[in-house]
Amino acid sequence: MGRGAAAGAVLVALVVLGAAPAAGAELSGVFQEMVKSECHFINGTDRVKFVKRFIYNREQYVHFDNDVGLYVGDTSYGEKVARYWNSDPEWMEYRRDAVDRHCRHNYKLSTPFLMGRRVAPSISISLVPSSSQSGASHLLCSVMDFYPAQIQVRWFQSQQELSGHVVATDVVPNGDWTHQLLVLLESPPQRGVSYTCQVEHVSLEQPL
Repeated sequence: MGRGAAAGAVLVALVVLGAAPAAGAELSGVFQEMVKSECHFINGTDRVKFVKRFIYNREQYVHFDNDVGLYVGDTSYGEKVARYWNSDPEWMEYRRDAVDRHCRHNYKLSTPFLMGRRVAPSISISLVPSSSQSGASHLLCSVMDFYPAQIQVRWFQSQQELSGHVVATDVVPNGDWTHQLLVLLESPPQRGVSYTCQVEHVSLEQPL
């Protein structure tokens, strides 16, 4: 599993509105505190990196990196927070143990499901109207309900790939451990010419 995939990532968002305003008073603002925990796995659990980030109003102010073994301040306020937390030996021991308690533990629980899971995509091609004034339609390849997320979709005209005339959405999660992707062929289809949407995915023995 590559380093880029942060398995077991946890994102917690807390919106703090402060004390309830007096009757008729308006809120002065909304403040957001986020705590994000990341587990980066390299070659299974042989090498695991745990990072915990603290973000206030979209600015990271302090983080913990188990490779460093300490909290590191990212702002002047974060430096004060880091010094305070780093001065507590019991708390730091608990935080350093998170790489085993949180990352490696959850990896063992989730690996049988996540690493071995394969769901083949369903594929359909449709003709969609153009948003321009020309009125020409375009071919859309809809690739739905696949897992894992890594996938390659290519358009061909006869046997020639049309890589320069393709627009694709991001791979979007469906919320049920499957994903979807839409790939549009920008050039209008020509009458009498064959077009192919080719999909390559780990769940398929050969490209569709």
